[in-house]
Amino acid sequence: MKLQGKVVIITGGARGLGKAYALHLAKEGARIVAADIVDGTGVAEEITKKGGEAIAVITDVSKEASTEAMARAAVDRFGRIDVLINNAALFTALGKKPFHKVTEEEWDRVQAVNVKGTFLCSKAVYPQMKQQGKGKIINISSATFHQGTPYFIHYVTSKGGIVGFTRALARELGDDNISVNSIAPGLTVSESVQGSEMYPEGALKAVAGMRCFKRDETPEDLLGMALFLASDDSDFVTGQTYIVDGGVVFQ
Repeated sequence: MKLQGKVVIITGGARGLGKAYALHLAKEGARIVAADIVDGTGVAEEITKKGGEAIAVITDVSKEASTEAMARAAVDRFGRIDVLINNAALFTALGKKPFHKVTEEEWDRVQAVNVKGTFLCSKAVYPQMKQQGKGKIINISSATFHQGTPYFIHYVTSKGGIVGFTRALARELGDDNISVNSIAPGLTVSESVQGSEMYPEGALKAVAGMRCFKRDETPEDLLGMALFLASDDSDFVTGQTYIVDGGVVFQ
């Protein structure tokens, strides 16, 4: 197993893509911290029933004290932090609208969760990773940034910020042997997308038709890249953003 004994924190780990990452990496031997603003006990219990190790930690990634508590909980339970996946984000709850109809409050909330949250969680785990002499930070961007998707400017801007954050932090943390990379998924048919009015069946078919692989993207399509970046196989890789969208955006 590629992650045997490693401790992986996944923000937004109670549901959707975060849950998929948690379950898959646990199969590879990782000890999981499912950090989410909602209760992730169900995910932790599912992992432990299968013989793995996991805890759930209520975390508001937009609050520094909460992210610091998340990191302490991981160390208190497992003694280390090897990987952070910054997955928590506001997405389907936003809805699409012209940029001039996005309120200041909504704009600030998106940046607080999607960008500030990534910053605060990375900051929280850094001391432990530095002490260990190694670590992996995996940020979740989006292919929407590379497409410039219209009527979604608050989200697209936040995910562009993740690409810049990844590159800058990789430069800073190289001497600490901490790699920082990003995954940019395409539109993924997760639980939240399936139940969203923003993406009716016709819209999903249209997106699938734009791909080289003309089918829906599922959470399972992202798991191999997450495993690669979390494992020792990617030890000499940093500062990169990997687009996993079935061939819509070419970089």
